[in-house]
Amino acid sequence: MKSRDNHVQEAASGSALFTRIGRLAAGAALASTLLFSAVAQAADTIKVGVLHSLSGTMAISETTLKDTVLMMIDQQNKAGGIMGKRLEAVVVDPASNWPLFAEKARELIEKKKVDVVFGCWTSVSRKSVLPVFEELNSLLFYPVQYEGEESSKNVFYTGASPNQQAVPAVDYLMNEVDVKRWVLAGTDYVYPRTTNKILEAYLKAKGVKSSDIMINYTPFGHSDWQSIVADIKKFGSKGKKTAVVSTINGDANVPFYKELANQGISAEDIPVVAFSVGEEELSGLDAEPLVGHMAAWNYFMSEESDANEDFIKSWHKFIKNKKRVTNDPMEATYIGFKMWAKAVEKAGTTKADAVQKAMIGISVPNLTGGIATMMPNHHLTKPVLIGEIQDDGQIETVWQTPDTVVGDAWSDYLPGSKDLISDWRDPLHCGNYNVKTGKCSGQNF
Repeated sequence: MKSRDNHVQEAASGSALFTRIGRLAAGAALASTLLFSAVAQAADTIKVGVLHSLSGTMAISETTLKDTVLMMIDQQNKAGGIMGKRLEAVVVDPASNWPLFAEKARELIEKKKVDVVFGCWTSVSRKSVLPVFEELNSLLFYPVQYEGEESSKNVFYTGASPNQQAVPAVDYLMNEVDVKRWVLAGTDYVYPRTTNKILEAYLKAKGVKSSDIMINYTPFGHSDWQSIVADIKKFGSKGKKTAVVSTINGDANVPFYKELANQGISAEDIPVVAFSVGEEELSGLDAEPLVGHMAAWNYFMSEESDANEDFIKSWHKFIKNKKRVTNDPMEATYIGFKMWAKAVEKAGTTKADAVQKAMIGISVPNLTGGIATMMPNHHLTKPVLIGEIQDDGQIETVWQTPDTVVGDAWSDYLPGSKDLISDWRDPLHCGNYNVKTGKCSGQNF
């Protein structure tokens, strides 16, 4: 027979057991609540990948684009986000290492679960990541001028194609400056080589002889320009007006322009028109020897418009430095981001397929006072501007197209491309449709 003390002990033990069970249940409930809260918070966040070099030879150009995306995200969040969801930046540094771009792209999409990526500068970096975006069906917004000859369902090309920059620049030099001899100087990778291939074909179609075309390539980060500039000087001394069409990228531009000045080559003697030098690159140079040399872009900081004035003010406020400049790839980033935000709202989702369809036809104001529209080939409508470098590092427009120009994915001047069109609308839904054979020979899924 149990004593009273035994009953009391059993009751106390039972009570303690129920207390422990209750605490465990409460703990489990709390953990469940926290887990649900974390999942809900993740579901209410849209992750934006930023894939730009913050170190290495391309950091001089790409770091600013990272900051531009961060500014756009900050502005969008202050305006209420997208679909009521907050945007979160996920930044990685591919360090000007082209294979590393692909690894970092996969990390952003598979591990970080980003909804979209803004990134790359060089075409070799874009080519590196392209298979990753197509395999994982994610979206890349590419904000820099490039060589064309590509159209992917997973990429929106918000920079210029050759018919929006390179070809009009050559036309300007030919018609307005009366250039007869041509130096095509570039960094040794796909963008300069393909662009110069197009320009060489274009020049020959205009009657320029092979002997009046000099082509030269140098590696990334090239610093010893003495002999090359001497060759350019010699090439330009044959009694015909000579110009340099430059696709030199990154920090190699600094010693290139310095060597031009060292050898006494002025813009009046042999003008240089650059496709990869803008206000950001000029801010690191003594601009005086460059005065009169040119750049061909679709935007200059000096453009007068209400939209540009607001953009510059926003940039200075965000970056906390009124001396920081703006440039063309920043505008392309701005346009791409604005379009993507509108497309997500239109589609009601961040899913790649839905956003890709919603993007076509989206229009937003550009920063020069016009309208940018996303075309069925995933390229924009853009104005083309030719500007002269000023002694303060700004670029003043001296010529521009009367209206915007539709970007071509495929060149009209290359035999393998002139019969191709890109149209990502149904039913064609093809990036390289051959109008002669009636077949799509590339991605059409």
